[in-house]
Amino acid sequence: MSKLDDYYNKFNEDKRLTRRHGMIEYIISMDYIHRYIPKDKKIKIIDIGAGTGRYSVPLSEEGHDVTAVELVKTNLGKLKVKKSNVKAFQGTATNLKKFEDDYFDIAILFGPMYHLLSYDEKLQALKEAKRVTKKGGYIFVAYVMNEYAILTYGFKEKHILECVSDGRFDSTFRCNPSDNDLYDYVRLEDINKLNEDADIKRVKIISPDGPANHMRQILNSLSDEEFDMFVKYQMSVCERMDLIGASAHTVDILQK
Repeated sequence: MSKLDDYYNKFNEDKRLTRRHGMIEYIISMDYIHRYIPKDKKIKIIDIGAGTGRYSVPLSEEGHDVTAVELVKTNLGKLKVKKSNVKAFQGTATNLKKFEDDYFDIAILFGPMYHLLSYDEKLQALKEAKRVTKKGGYIFVAYVMNEYAILTYGFKEKHILECVSDGRFDSTFRCNPSDNDLYDYVRLEDINKLNEDADIKRVKIISPDGPANHMRQILNSLSDEEFDMFVKYQMSVCERMDLIGASAHTVDILQK
């Protein structure tokens, strides 16, 4: 908890999602969320690991009944000062006991799976999101991908030799987080196993940002028209299974 607090005291999540590489992730993720909200209907949404409210505040402004759960006090404080109608609580994704079974139409689980290091913790978070979601409701789960870590931290930032040497990357180049790490990275087979063990059905899985994180400098150099075209490109390919694994993030869309 203290490590996460320290990290988010320095890291501006709001700013990340308003930079070009983050905007792509946000635009496409929000587009897909809206695809599962019935038109002309206000629904109950829980945003688990809501951060500073990048998703929960706009959804609340649309008139939906939004509840946000955030572990990190710094992020929770930033969310609350936005003075939205979001009902914000401090809490953890692995224990949502203050919320009823089968209550929310949509659950958003966009931050916790990054920071829960063990498989059992991830599974518990997924089961809790499932529990509080109505039958037939949808759960959106975001992960950070293994190959993104290998390509960026390993090769681009030139830590590959030390990470292989100390076991942080195994012989198959799978990331093995230590107790001191803040992030865990997964492959598609890990996500599939979580869904199987939680007994929950996938509707589809997408990559909301694709290569955007690998191309930050290039994206920043594009004209507005060229950037808009990149957003259209990523929207058109975000469901392609041959591209998902090497992206920075995936969003798994599940139905209870």
